[in-house]
Amino acid sequence: MLHQIAIGSLMMLITISFAATTAWALEAMFVRSARWVMREPHGPKLLLMVMAAALWALAMVTASVWAWAICFRLLDIFQTMEEAVYFALVVYTTLGYGDILLSHEWRILGGMAAANGLLNIGFLTAMMVETLRQIRKNQLEARRLKAHSSMHL
Repeated sequence: MLHQIAIGSLMMLITISFAATTAWALEAMFVRSARWVMREPHGPKLLLMVMAAALWALAMVTASVWAWAICFRLLDIFQTMEEAVYFALVVYTTLGYGDILLSHEWRILGGMAAANGLLNIGFLTAMMVETLRQIRKNQLEARRLKAHSSMHL
């Protein structure tokens, strides 16, 4: 049991660290593009930024599922990579079909993968909402400042 908890904890740290590091990079990209995003027209730029955040979230889920699948294969839990990826995806997204199960000796690891998915998907969702909120707030502020400055001309 303890070895499963240790492996699961390591996998959680890996996937969370990767998501956090890439979130930092995504934020840096948004900061660099802030001036462009604040100029009219706002709608298409907001759409592009939200799409970028959504693609980032999808990439993080994909990378995490693959990391778990590789872990399952290295531990020789599954015979094929396809089984490992399928199981990792079903567990990580907490879909839980139950058509492929872990053996008794590894079942805690499956629960940890599910907990990891739940936490990471929550984090990714929060990042997407915050991206939309922050960009829209800044766009509205830029519009307000533009209207205010044109009234004083």
